[in-house]
Amino acid sequence: MVNKVKTARQAALTILEEVFLNGAYSNIALNQALLEIPLSSADQALVTEIVYGTVARKMTLEWYLSHVIKDREKLDSWVYILLLLSLYQIHYLDKIPAHAVVNEAAELAKARKKGSEKFVNAVLRGLLRDGVADIASIKRKNKRYSVQYSLPVWLVKVLIEEYGETRALAIFESLFLRNKASIRVVDLKCKEELKERLQAEDSLLAPTALVKSHGHFASHYLFEKGAITIQDESSQLVAPIMDVQGDEKVLDACSAPGGKTTHIASYLTTGQVIALDLYDHKLRLIEENAKRLGVADRVITKKLDARRVFETFGVDAFDKILVDAPCSGIGLIRRKPDIKYNKENADFTSLQKIQLEILDSVCQSLRKGGIITYSTCTIVSQENFQVVEQFLAAHPNFEQVKLEQNRRDILQDGCILITPELYGSDGFFISQFKRIS
Repeated sequence: MVNKVKTARQAALTILEEVFLNGAYSNIALNQALLEIPLSSADQALVTEIVYGTVARKMTLEWYLSHVIKDREKLDSWVYILLLLSLYQIHYLDKIPAHAVVNEAAELAKARKKGSEKFVNAVLRGLLRDGVADIASIKRKNKRYSVQYSLPVWLVKVLIEEYGETRALAIFESLFLRNKASIRVVDLKCKEELKERLQAEDSLLAPTALVKSHGHFASHYLFEKGAITIQDESSQLVAPIMDVQGDEKVLDACSAPGGKTTHIASYLTTGQVIALDLYDHKLRLIEENAKRLGVADRVITKKLDARRVFETFGVDAFDKILVDAPCSGIGLIRRKPDIKYNKENADFTSLQKIQLEILDSVCQSLRKGGIITYSTCTIVSQENFQVVEQFLAAHPNFEQVKLEQNRRDILQDGCILITPELYGSDGFFISQFKRIS
């Protein structure tokens, strides 16, 4: 049993080195490692918990360690990461005996570099004996919330300004809850049967979705045969809102990995959806998903920057257009915790410029009476409501379509805004514009 746990922790250390030192995405690095390293399901669960937990709590853990390590720069980077993941287990996981975590951390250190185990052992035993520093001692409020919720100060400030302190804190708290497993049922006539078979629950947001507290569906035979596909429940609202008719020509301007593309295609009969992306490997992923889900005959992929739609397709080319725009991804933090440490995501001005450039190009290729659906996986108004406002101000031949939804708490100014604390889903935004002349 000890060897198994050691192997799991060694895997976690290797993955976290990839994430923290080489800039790998935690979800991709984790999935890749779990495919390559033979581990039991229990060990896979432990690795997943350690990796996501350490990444999600990184700033908090670093603050705790800063009180007991005098010069972090003198440490080997792997030693520091080992201390982070060990402290995460000691402080946040109550099912693992603390002494076992310390002993195994020391063994990992010894195997990597003889002598380093003494330092690792001393630091961790000191933390066990004395406890960690008190976050409440931080006097500046935004700094205190930053350390407490492991969010950069700029993001704490933005969300408090946007939502007020009470709701912002509820959002911060919600980001530590385990992300639900969410799937889209391809044939809704089979939904009740699949719900029972998978022991899942109906989504409160999307009629096409089933959710579970946890689950790995990518290797499930129902996924392979195309009966289900992995898609967050919030993003499953997009295709139904578009009200796609069977014979329409639809553009998905920013389509990879193809979840919304294939959902749109499921409503088509003689129509087609043109799916754009900048990268060949992403286009292949869309094609693979379309084939698996039985809609490949209605999906055409094209390598193209969405800002060049008009010069490529010309006027009156599409009945409906989806712009699921490149964004900061702030709504995905629960699922992809490393997003919050990417400083580029703080540049909302540059992101807004790209979003408006895409809308400006695609709107010229929409037929009169046609509708653009604009969506993002962020909850920051600079990328959402401000984009809606600026697009409409610059395009008097368009009007906003006021969206309706059963869940009234996700409606705001005629748009849909889902924040992560409301339903435990991704944060998401949807709006629509109709060409009137």
